[in-house]
Amino acid sequence: MKNYLLDLVSHTYELGSIDLIKVTGTDTETLINAVADDRSVVIEGKLITPSTDFVGEFGMPNLNKLKILLNLQEYREGAKLNLSRRSSGEPDGINFENAAGDFKNSYRFMTKEIVDDKLKVPKFKGVNWSVEFQPTVSAIQRLKMQAQANSEEVTFQAKTEGGDLNLYFGDHSNHAGNFVFQHDVNGKLTRGWSWPVKTIISILDLTGDKIYRISDDGATMITVDSGLAVYDFILPAYSK
Repeated sequence: MKNYLLDLVSHTYELGSIDLIKVTGTDTETLINAVADDRSVVIEGKLITPSTDFVGEFGMPNLNKLKILLNLQEYREGAKLNLSRRSSGEPDGINFENAAGDFKNSYRFMTKEIVDDKLKVPKFKGVNWSVEFQPTVSAIQRLKMQAQANSEEVTFQAKTEGGDLNLYFGDHSNHAGNFVFQHDVNGKLTRGWSWPVKTIISILDLTGDKIYRISDDGATMITVDSGLAVYDFILPAYSK
């Protein structure tokens, strides 16, 4: 269970704008949902192998606290993590105990009713993806360099030209920069939507294999396969 929890926290809380996730689990699948506080990104995830510990519907609030507990020195070797359940059978929380049994903590889940009230996740209806590719480590590094060189810009634009995907920072009435993010892409992007620099880089920095999709209709989705779960990060475009 600990490995799953570490994976969930690192692929949600680490974005810097998410502190609550919802888990919906059955015997056949374990689903994860979250939305950023500013609604800039929606997360739809699924464990590759369903976890029997997560059968039920509940929320994981205060992810910062959960991260701290998971990384405490006392719980790094030989720790016991036990799931507690309510009388209804729904998961209630996690009890932490170190190997010696003399250092304990509890982390409580949020009930389905409360998490449904607090977490309003927009339903993604799907779009036609105009461009789809696997970003390279080199491309991600180049994106970070352009973001550093144009640190005053909070968004960039994505367009295809001559079969390449180009990213543009700023405009040429002032300081500006651009580069080829991906060569030889299929499809075209012509509408010049804007995307949040910080959020995109935070997602691309996550551990796992990635697929980057962009729609000319104004949406992008970055899929991250961590090895334990597959996460879809869905972002609406910024109009400019």
